[in-house]
Amino acid sequence: MTIINFSSGQADAVMKSIVLEDQISSDVKDTLRVFLQKLTENAKSTGKRSRERSLEEASQILQKIPEEALNSLQSAALYQLVQLLLALQLEAVTVSSVCRKLDQILQVLAEINYSIVFEVVTQYLLKLLHQKQVFTLKDLQIACMFLEDSTMGREVLKTECTTLLSKVTELIPVVMSDEEARNGPLCYQTVKVCLQVFQLLPGQVALLVYSKDSVNMSVREILEFLMDIILGEASSRDTRLLAGTAVAMLLTTPSESQCAESAAWSLLQITNTEPWRLTVGELQVDCRPTRQDGVDRLAVCRGLLTCCRNDILVSHHGNQGTCLLLNGLFPSISALCEEKLDCHYYVFQVFTIWLKRLKECLSEVWEVTGAPLDSDLQQQLTQIIWSNAESPLDGVADVARSAFCLFMEIYEKDCLHFGNAEKRLYVELLNRISELPWESKAKYLPLTAILPYTGTDKVLELYPALPSHILKCLSTNHLSPCASEVYKFLLQEQKRELFINASQEPPPTDQDLAIQWARRWQPVILEALTSELTLLQNNASCHLLPATLRAFPGAFNSLLSALNPTTPGHLHAWACVMSAQRVTSGHSLWGADSPHALKTLRLALSSLDDSIRLAALNLLCCSPKTKEAPSQVEYSTLREFIPLNLNSESSPFRQHLQAAIRKFLVRIRDSCMASIKGHNSKKGLTEEEDAELKQGVEFVDWLSQLSLVYLTPDSSYQRKKTVLLLLSAVLETCTDTWSPDRKKGQPPANMSTLINWAKERGKWDFFSKSKLLVLIGCLEDSTNEIRELSAELLLRFFPPSLPHDVTAVLFSRAERLLQSPRVQEAQMGALMIKLLLQKVDGAFEQGEKQSLKLITFLLTKLQHHYLTARNDMLLAARTTPIHGIVSALQRGLLEVPGVLAESITQSIAGDIVSLLEKLTLLLLGVLYGDQDTEEKDVPPSFCDMGNAISSLIGQGGVERGGLDEDGEENVLLSEEHSLVLTCCWVSLKEIGIFLGSLVERILSLHCEELTLTVDELRRASKVFKDIILKCRHWGAVEGCCIGFTKFCRALLCSSDPEIKQIPSIILQQGLSVLQAPRSTSVTRRAAGLPMLILGVLAAEDSSKSRPLLAHTINTLLKTAEAPLPQDWDQTLDLPQVCAVHTLQALVKGSSLGVAVLQYTPVVAILSLTLLSSPCWAMRNAALQLYSSLCTRMLGQQPAGQERSTHSSMSSPSFFNLYPALQPFLLGALESAAKDLHDATLLLHPSLYPVLTLLAKLQPGAEEQTRALSEFLPPLFLLAASPVYGVRVMSSRALVAMVPLSEYLATVLQLVEKLPESQDVVCCHNRLHGQLLQIEAILARALKTNISRSSVSEVMTRFESRLWLASLRQRCPLVRMAYVDIVRLVRGHCSGAFLTQLSSQLLQEIHRSPNVLEVGSAAFHQSAVNFLCGDPEWSCQVWQSLANGNAVVRLSLVKSAIEGHGWRGTDLQEVIERAMQANLKKALLDQNVEYRGAFLTTLVEVMTPEEESCALPPPCPPRFEETWLQECVEVLFTDLESDRGGPVLISTALCAVSLLLSQSVDLSLLQRWCKLLEKHRCPEAPEALRISCAQALCLCGVSVVTRSLTDSLVLKELSTSLINTGIYLLQDESPQVNQALHSLLDLLLEKFWDASGALEALMCHLPDCDLNVLLKESKETQWRSLYERDEANVFAEPSVISECLLPYLLHLVKHYPESSTLTKNLEHWARNSAAIVKENLTICMQLQLGNVLNPDWLSLLIDPRFHCALYGLFTRAIILLQLLKKCDSIQPLLDPLSLSTDLQDIRRRFVLNGVFLPQVFIDALAQTD
Repeated sequence: MTIINFSSGQADAVMKSIVLEDQISSDVKDTLRVFLQKLTENAKSTGKRSRERSLEEASQILQKIPEEALNSLQSAALYQLVQLLLALQLEAVTVSSVCRKLDQILQVLAEINYSIVFEVVTQYLLKLLHQKQVFTLKDLQIACMFLEDSTMGREVLKTECTTLLSKVTELIPVVMSDEEARNGPLCYQTVKVCLQVFQLLPGQVALLVYSKDSVNMSVREILEFLMDIILGEASSRDTRLLAGTAVAMLLTTPSESQCAESAAWSLLQITNTEPWRLTVGELQVDCRPTRQDGVDRLAVCRGLLTCCRNDILVSHHGNQGTCLLLNGLFPSISALCEEKLDCHYYVFQVFTIWLKRLKECLSEVWEVTGAPLDSDLQQQLTQIIWSNAESPLDGVADVARSAFCLFMEIYEKDCLHFGNAEKRLYVELLNRISELPWESKAKYLPLTAILPYTGTDKVLELYPALPSHILKCLSTNHLSPCASEVYKFLLQEQKRELFINASQEPPPTDQDLAIQWARRWQPVILEALTSELTLLQNNASCHLLPATLRAFPGAFNSLLSALNPTTPGHLHAWACVMSAQRVTSGHSLWGADSPHALKTLRLALSSLDDSIRLAALNLLCCSPKTKEAPSQVEYSTLREFIPLNLNSESSPFRQHLQAAIRKFLVRIRDSCMASIKGHNSKKGLTEEEDAELKQGVEFVDWLSQLSLVYLTPDSSYQRKKTVLLLLSAVLETCTDTWSPDRKKGQPPANMSTLINWAKERGKWDFFSKSKLLVLIGCLEDSTNEIRELSAELLLRFFPPSLPHDVTAVLFSRAERLLQSPRVQEAQMGALMIKLLLQKVDGAFEQGEKQSLKLITFLLTKLQHHYLTARNDMLLAARTTPIHGIVSALQRGLLEVPGVLAESITQSIAGDIVSLLEKLTLLLLGVLYGDQDTEEKDVPPSFCDMGNAISSLIGQGGVERGGLDEDGEENVLLSEEHSLVLTCCWVSLKEIGIFLGSLVERILSLHCEELTLTVDELRRASKVFKDIILKCRHWGAVEGCCIGFTKFCRALLCSSDPEIKQIPSIILQQGLSVLQAPRSTSVTRRAAGLPMLILGVLAAEDSSKSRPLLAHTINTLLKTAEAPLPQDWDQTLDLPQVCAVHTLQALVKGSSLGVAVLQYTPVVAILSLTLLSSPCWAMRNAALQLYSSLCTRMLGQQPAGQERSTHSSMSSPSFFNLYPALQPFLLGALESAAKDLHDATLLLHPSLYPVLTLLAKLQPGAEEQTRALSEFLPPLFLLAASPVYGVRVMSSRALVAMVPLSEYLATVLQLVEKLPESQDVVCCHNRLHGQLLQIEAILARALKTNISRSSVSEVMTRFESRLWLASLRQRCPLVRMAYVDIVRLVRGHCSGAFLTQLSSQLLQEIHRSPNVLEVGSAAFHQSAVNFLCGDPEWSCQVWQSLANGNAVVRLSLVKSAIEGHGWRGTDLQEVIERAMQANLKKALLDQNVEYRGAFLTTLVEVMTPEEESCALPPPCPPRFEETWLQECVEVLFTDLESDRGGPVLISTALCAVSLLLSQSVDLSLLQRWCKLLEKHRCPEAPEALRISCAQALCLCGVSVVTRSLTDSLVLKELSTSLINTGIYLLQDESPQVNQALHSLLDLLLEKFWDASGALEALMCHLPDCDLNVLLKESKETQWRSLYERDEANVFAEPSVISECLLPYLLHLVKHYPESSTLTKNLEHWARNSAAIVKENLTICMQLQLGNVLNPDWLSLLIDPRFHCALYGLFTRAIILLQLLKKCDSIQPLLDPLSLSTDLQDIRRRFVLNGVFLPQVFIDALAQTD
């Protein structure tokens, strides 16, 4: 069939014919020309959104043309235009939205001349339908397009329906005769055509099926074909489901219901396992089940529910009172739900559709049945929904919520119809919901469905813990959405109820409503907003607050009045409440009448807490109206805030900062656009509007300039990432760049108007060459994120072509970087190649495509690198490594649209595969030490690889490659060894990624000119197999597997059987290798073999039955279960072990997802069984498999506040999902319990893993949990296990098996079993196990709504066993368990009992046992924690701190660190006295852990709670100065000798700082200062640098403050301290930064005249010597494989220069006021003048012209250049200021000349990619 193809010549021909028509005006011709240009643009576009956009614009243009003008078009021109549109439709047959838009245009033309449009479409369709050839896939797609998206096409096909069906019938034998065709797109498209014919041409089809006179055998053949597909002739699930819909649609074509009803009942025979006959009207088809996998029944049920009318669904068959919906479909659907098929999501979706249809047909169902819905049916529906609510399958739980809503709606209607006022089901469901643990997601989804029918009062009456559970859910990630939704529903329902209750009265005001809300919810909201949990805070502010203020606007005042911004936690809440109010109300909060709000906002913006600053920023930036212009306050506040928050180490902070600023920029843009409209109107702009417009434009320009200033190479990663995000926000918001891949966020249509207005005033020049150079410089950043983000900005926003000079320099640098052995630099070069391919224009000779030229260059380079490596691998690794070129090819060919098709031919593609194969063999040969690797199946060991590389290095003439200076073997790898090893491993990884992606892309093009032969693909598969199986490096194997999975997926999607068979062959070869016995050990976890198998299986189509996965799992199970050989060797790999490791890889791999869940029971049983294997390797592999399996089965884990060992899945749900596991796990428990009961000491290796799994489960609903009661007896018996871990785990597992209502009864039963006195003989293990079980159950019970009296009753019995905590009970573990229980329920115990127990414990912790007691340390720790829970007893414990043993002392000081309840109480004074009294003894203690904990506690207790530089409280006066000096001397001895590790030293430094805070001993303070100077250096460990900063806060402020009125020596010390503070200023701690900024301010205010003040600032300026730098920048040879990291990665010399400049200028202002300062400044000026002059001269001589110089680009990317430049400008500006003030130094330099040079250099640099901060520009302006 010849297809009409679109060409630009057609558009030209149409335009020519229109131009020749005289009766059309020139304006109309111009409009039509634009219309045709849009059509041509549509044809050239590749993106869907781009095509839709161009067609939308074309349609709008066409509608603007007057109808009279279109009517005047000649028929020939109109005919050509219709043909043009039809050609576009035929090219876009697979894009339905594009076809529909084209059809809309055709409809416009049809209104002008219907006959021409009809004629063109008819001609084409007749050619299509009457061709002799069988339909192709393209023909089917065209037919679908005409049926679905062409109004005129449907009209034609109504008359040609029989012909179309005949053509489809001709195709059926072709489809069914070939397996590939049956399972591929051809079959799917055939079924789709049938469905669309039945759906869109029902009248024509009904005659052919249901009329005896018009029966068409083609339809019968089609029906038979569809049934064969449904019954399993095709493996594609999607095709079978579509066929089910098509058959059901065929049934419903007649208008008479009786025929369709009979056919529908006949179709339900699908459940038969034997052959059966389907009757549809006059057609009969014999059906033979082929594959009864449930998909056949699913397809039929889905089709009937989707297509059948209500009258068909309620039709009865035989018995009166039955109907198709209830008695025909529901049994099949419920059976499918219970079978847990791999297509369970679709099954449950069909169940939901069934509920929808039941709701629609409910009145008809009542008529048929005459009774309400059966209670058994209700129970069945409830059970189906509930069992799926906790499903780990993606999407099932969400569908369950929809199902529950439908079910509740149906039940409510049913009750109303039959007058059932009791509605017991609601109460039953609410009780069941409240019984579930809060971690269960299943309890929240049904609540939203039940709430509208029960009301909030009933819900909270039966479920009073709901508010607290909502808060717990908000502290987790995966439960917060459903909890937020429950809260929103509760608010909506509460508000509705309040209005209903007040229906007879005036409606309640907002304030009345807010009062009612506050009574129930305000404490909950405030608790969440002021919580210390960040996740809870964020979720409450994002979800609960907006919902609250929308439903109850009056709640704003109520919440605000309850908050005090000075109270900890309230400031964040205040910002969140204000922000939510602004968003919901839309009112500005910064009026003149609210100065307090602005003051509080500034307080929040300066907070050290990221969350508070972000909340305040969001308040500042947000507005519900995007056209609301920002106020002056908002502009000025943001200009202050943004520069101070660019260096945050928190990635979420940076993302939220960008989002907030983007909102602000949108407000600026939209408000400016509105002003521009006013500017263009007749009225013009008012002064206020003009000011707003200028202010907005200037802010955007300032922000873009700020971003460029900090994109220097010496800026920290955090700062660069932040400013790039901000620059991205600016370019996304304030440019007219249209992004075709985005639905939202596109610029306004008339954005260019605002841009032009800004450019006219010298603003918004975002794409100048200098700014281009800044981003190009970022392409060589050391971090991948900065490089990629910069490249994205260049590609998305900058002009489509680079300047020629930039292109040439960039290509030169890319070429050099690609030859670097450093992986990072090679990646930079590859990224540059990608950029060049997308931006290059004219860099190469004209006449040849640039992409082809560049790709050819890369291929030539790769060949050259291969030849070099073959001749001299060491030289290649050093100068021509392979990985850079491979990476560049991968990024250039596959990431740049269109390059592959333009630059690669079939022969070149084959050459690439061949070359990659040679490279792989060469590199593996290097690792083997032998180029003949074909016969070697076992990868070399790391030792073998080392020897091979050492031998290669030796052959290269490198002496002493593996020896140290003494000739001994060096354990460290030499530089040469690292070079070769890195080259091999990284190159193999890149080859795998590139080859897989290349094959995938080539096969997806379906281009005859560019394809790969079967032989080439087989060779490619061998490359993958060799890399994965013969390379030990895990990174190389994993990287290669990325490409291998793509490779296999492309092959499996091929229509060529030979190609499609290659992955199966690879899989079979892999399984054969796995099953074969090994003669050597490969490596742990079966090396790369599991990854090879996983790669093939992950490539299988998930919509099909996955036969390869099934075959592999069965093979692996069979292999793993095979008995071990009698003579097995522990040192060799066993096939059984490899099989288990492979199973683990399949279970753990995310690529298979839920596909492996259907095999989990059998795999779990296997892994638990294999734990009893005599082979250690087998047991190890089985345990790893079991661990991965548990993670997969239990699904998403809870995270946040209650993160624990528990899963979110309940025990009933678990066994409902995996029923086969219940008898096996129960059997394992019973076997172990029986042996224990019979006193048989046997090991049960699977027991602990089984208990661990059960312990992870949550208790379920009452009735369902009770069904698991058979687990209780063995668990009770296991309490006596001699294994401690088994006792612990059995107690946790017990909780999940006990129903909620039986918690206390079970505890009471266990308590009764406890002996009442020591006279009763008992087993200590059993006793300990029972106590653990009591504790576990009580811990869970206390989280539920049990009554206090019930617990007290149990505790009364428990208190009578007090002897269990006394010395009469000789086992410390039993005593500890008893104390832990009492500690858990302390509030329910009697006072006398607690006093007696505490007294016993106090005596116990001071007792010294005569013999070693196992568990006594843990018991003493538990006893201390218990006593510290009561302030009175805690005081007694602390008072006797010195008398306790080591464990007691350590536990006590740790308890003070972990809990801060003592702050502000009498206990704090007791602790302080105890700490001071025992300080010296603790310092001399030999226990390092105790010494460190004691010092930490000392600092914690003696330091004020506020994080400030306030003075710590002084030491009590009763301690003499000599005692304090002795303690300090001990600390100094340790510190000065570096005794202990960094953590202990840092703690000691803080402690000595605290003790010295009131000292007046200058010698001690000087020693302290020296310690700070020692540990402030960047090379010091981070802990010590942080402790230096904390020491400054603890003692530094005190010393500085006293120096204001004290001796000169103290002033010098203060200067030294401030100098130390500046050293620490660039650390990552914001708390330190804020404290040290205050020290800098103090330096200027009080110590500016100190002798060391100037030097304290000047010593931090970076060196400004450019001479050495210019010489070194020209060196292109790298010195080592890995760059040395900076000692402090947060150091930013340029930023520190910017920070210090104002302080230095402040010193210069005091020049004449102090003789010391005058002398120092003049001395500095004389020493610096020559250096400044020399380097300024160098700057002036730099070759900076219109053409980019390669040397200049090298300087731009050198961080040292920017450091030197900032240091130079800082010195020059200071010198310039001094020259103006001091006559004596004016001969050194001419001030005017210096000022002119500085300004000139700055201007030249700005034009060439160097932007100085505003502080430099302002300082220069002041010097003019």
